[in-house]
Amino acid sequence: MEKACNSHYHNQSLLLLLPLLLSLLVAGLACPTQDEQSQIISRFQQYLQINTTQPSPDYQSSTQFLLSQANSLSLESQVIEFVKGKPVILLKWPGSDLSLPSILLNSHMDVVPFEPSKWTHPPLGAYIDEGVNIFGRGSQDMKSVGMQYLEAIRRLKLSGFQPKRSLYLSFVPDEEIGGYDGAKQLAYSDVFKHMNVEIVLDEGLPSTDENYRLFYAETAPWWLVIKSNGAPGHGAKLYDNSAMENLLKSIESIRRFRASQFDLLKAGLKSKGDVISVNMVFLKAGTTSPTGFVMNLQPSEAEAGFDIRVPPTADIESLEKRIEEEWAPASRNMTFEFRQKATPHDDLGRPLITATDGSNPWWTLIEEAIKKANGKIGKPEILTGATDARYFRQLGLTAIGFLPMTNTPFLLHDHNEFLNKAEYFKGINVYESIVKAYTSYIPPGRDGVSRDEL
Repeated sequence: MEKACNSHYHNQSLLLLLPLLLSLLVAGLACPTQDEQSQIISRFQQYLQINTTQPSPDYQSSTQFLLSQANSLSLESQVIEFVKGKPVILLKWPGSDLSLPSILLNSHMDVVPFEPSKWTHPPLGAYIDEGVNIFGRGSQDMKSVGMQYLEAIRRLKLSGFQPKRSLYLSFVPDEEIGGYDGAKQLAYSDVFKHMNVEIVLDEGLPSTDENYRLFYAETAPWWLVIKSNGAPGHGAKLYDNSAMENLLKSIESIRRFRASQFDLLKAGLKSKGDVISVNMVFLKAGTTSPTGFVMNLQPSEAEAGFDIRVPPTADIESLEKRIEEEWAPASRNMTFEFRQKATPHDDLGRPLITATDGSNPWWTLIEEAIKKANGKIGKPEILTGATDARYFRQLGLTAIGFLPMTNTPFLLHDHNEFLNKAEYFKGINVYESIVKAYTSYIPPGRDGVSRDEL
């Protein structure tokens, strides 16, 4: 075993793998042999190489691959198409006590588009540079997590572990375009009701330092389009309430609001997830001609799009009033619509926030499990993006966002997305610890082992 633990993929990656080997020894886990490590990485590469890029993902290939992995682990499986052509894959590891609520580990199969010319290595090649970093679209967001779930189960099964609670894995199809036909359909289905889920783990963000990041809430996306109308006029004429003039007034008002939120962030008075972020993402105006835009004609219409992210702690009524009266007032011949307006509240009207104190045993359990796997944890955060976790929080369920990546650059949706090989192995170790703790948890007052005995 000592010889196996000292084996490595490449001389340059040995030092990077030492923290992984140490964490394995601290946790009392068997160190994987070089052949086992190669197989683990090979499975990850196969998943990365399947082209599930939006808007035309190859779900047939990804489904076949994931079902083959489930079969190799003797997991129960089913494929559900709530919307034709968009499969939701459900895998199940039955627990010994079916009266206990279950655990759900969620991940998405789809990935965002890429510009191949901007990448050092092919985005779908799963290339490993000098045996250290695994490049590929989805290596961070979030094919790595889906495979780490499966590898953690593989290790637990090989050790003879038997969960008390049933464990579900869901691989959903369309998170990168809103999740409406995947996770949302699942969350509100009869299938999900019968699963009796109590806690959901979903994606988070990587950490650039040594502390793992845990997310208890996320900002809700509001995609706002403001339109302005006015009489067309000669390009040399000055007059009030032109379409462009009115839109520019709105843009300036929004810019001042954005600056006020940014000032709170820069002053350290609020964190990224506590402020309302606003960014203009498009501007459309002008009258076109075969040679370009007409320069001596003021347009009669103009519009701009804004990506607004609203934290669950925000004053929603105040923001809605600001949009209606200040950013797009009808008195200036302006209208607005939301291309997307996610709610920051659950179905009972409560803020979509998962408790992080002693009242939530699942938060305590994940902190303990990460530390047991030799990991460190930073301050709980509100995630600034939107994930499928919001659909489960809307049902009132506990949902925690987590990516097991430390000392990793933030490359979600960026060029040259990669994950360090040692971090990938450490993540498997962390999920093994979490799954073991979660599926073994018995609430106080029920028969069985307590948390302290895990």
